[in-house]
Amino acid sequence: MERNRRALAISVLVGLLIVGGCGGVADQAPSMNIEVIATRPHDTKAFTQGLEVDGDVLYEGTGLVGASGVRASRLTTGEELARTELPAPYFGEGITLAGATLWQLTWHDGVAIARDPATLAERGRVSYDGEGWGLCAGNGRLVMSDGTDRLTFRDPVTFAPTGSIELDSHHGARLNELECAADGSVYANDWPTDTILRIDPDSGAVLATADAAGLLPATARAGADALNGIAQLPGTDRFLITGKNWPTMFEVRFAPA
Repeated sequence: MERNRRALAISVLVGLLIVGGCGGVADQAPSMNIEVIATRPHDTKAFTQGLEVDGDVLYEGTGLVGASGVRASRLTTGEELARTELPAPYFGEGITLAGATLWQLTWHDGVAIARDPATLAERGRVSYDGEGWGLCAGNGRLVMSDGTDRLTFRDPVTFAPTGSIELDSHHGARLNELECAADGSVYANDWPTDTILRIDPDSGAVLATADAAGLLPATARAGADALNGIAQLPGTDRFLITGKNWPTMFEVRFAPA
């Protein structure tokens, strides 16, 4: 009888370890609803890799070899203010504004490009190890993703790494586009899913998740790629979200489910 009890206890312990290790209970986080406030047209030729809003200017970084670049437009009217192309063989990735510099990542090239926010002209380049996916700026630092469940912190001026943290759950996540929100959290697209994670960058805790699967109707999905692109509208609790080659950009609010 005692042997059976021990065997049962060991079995239960192993089961709990397996569930935790596979991300079962550990992956649970509060859900957020996505409330659509408004919509606006989005260029279906834009393979969106990064969004950023500064005042009345919307920046968008795009990818694919031979089609990568950065564009700046008037948020209220859509008027294009500046545009620059990133020549082959570079594959553009995330962008963010840090002070007087607009940073642009590249995917496999290990190069970050510093640009003038007004003209988008290149000011300089720095090298980094690994892949570049998403990028945002907040609390005096840059936060960068590399397609894993790890976030790397960088100096906003030199781009030098200053630390990193891994998610304490959702270990299979492939963090892509990032937004450093005004409340200190980081919103991240989990590629190639329709899931958005809200992350505490100091602890690695996933504070909440949102499912954007129903955002783009099936009738509009022809030619559309993965959800990617998120930017908070300054001074509000609203965000712009879109996807690669999506026909629509959504103005949304995240609310507790």
